Amino acid sequence: MSATTTSNADSSAGPLAGLRIIELGGIGPGPFCGMLLADQGADVIRVDRPAEAGSHSRHPVLHRNRRSITLDLKDPVDAEIALRLIDTADALIEGFRPGVTERLGLGADTCLARNPKLVYGRMTGWGQQGPFAQEPGHDINYIAIAGALGAMGAPDQEPPVPLNLVGDMGGGGMLLALGITTALLHAQRSGQGQVVDAAMTDGTAIQLALIHGMLARGRWEDRRGANMFDGTAPFYRTYRCADSRFVAVGAVEPQFFAAMLRVLEIAEEPVFAHQDERSAWPAMTERLAARFATRTRDDWAAIFDGRGACVSPVLSLTEAADHPHNVDRATFATTGTLLQPSPAPRFVSTPPPSPRPAPLIGAHTAEVLAEIGIATPAQEVHTP
Repeated sequence: MSATTTSNADSSAGPLAGLRIIELGGIGPGPFCGMLLADQGADVIRVDRPAEAGSHSRHPVLHRNRRSITLDLKDPVDAEIALRLIDTADALIEGFRPGVTERLGLGADTCLARNPKLVYGRMTGWGQQGPFAQEPGHDINYIAIAGALGAMGAPDQEPPVPLNLVGDMGGGGMLLALGITTALLHAQRSGQGQVVDAAMTDGTAIQLALIHGMLARGRWEDRRGANMFDGTAPFYRTYRCADSRFVAVGAVEPQFFAAMLRVLEIAEEPVFAHQDERSAWPAMTERLAARFATRTRDDWAAIFDGRGACVSPVLSLTEAADHPHNVDRATFATTGTLLQPSPAPRFVSTPPPSPRPAPLIGAHTAEVLAEIGIATPAQEVHTP
């Protein structure tokens, strides 16, 4: 842990309480990583641009649980202030293209020379080296070259766009959060910090570990629309209901498949005699589609409730917050009118507090800089 702690950090709950992390303002996966760490009690200080001081965050969920300061990192004076702040930190998050922080005077070598225990977390799409390292890109590009996008969807249709979950969030921000916490453990044991190179291409690829294992064993075909988990199997896909809403079927194991057929009252039909007979899958799918189309989604949800058949309603974002299971677990929280996911995972002995709203940009500039002995700058912004 850093030698410098604050009243904000001291009052935090959560397993990462007492850690200070500097987040150089970015978009998408970097802020998601910062949110995950802040949710668990770390004192995450986000560095934003002075031009935005006093504004509300455009990402009120991703920027929750932070403190916000404004510095112009292109200004040598403010860059030196940033270095003094990084000197007090346990970790840093930056999401620029390779070489940008070096040009700002905030590169990994400079920061680690001043703060040898620092964990320097770098979040990029392509990684710190390679032919594409300086190329622009977004989630869809990273998951495309990692092989994930090409494995999704029906063979006669365009690959579906899986929001920005696979690359940005799972393969990016979550991977960097793992990398930073792992490197922090090493730094606490050894006294030695290091650079964490988190590339969304790498993070997407590692999420395909199960699929690669199946491919190696001859249990996965390297083409779309031919496999158990890609929507081809009749027992692992979605079905349209009478109201044009959907149910999700995940009845992979024989006992769950049998339970689903019993609930649907079609268990005795010959087409379902051999679940793993791939030549029968199209006919099974057609029959199941016809059966699910006879009732509404919510009718089926009620019928399948408690039947152990792995059939669930496909809910919208707002519907999900009202589902009884999510309500019981408080999976979502509402702050004012803002609906947001609650912190995860859960820690029994060190639970985090309820999420704090994203601050006004620059709201903590004076407070944070005073902690490192710097007088209040002109651009101080007070949270109303």
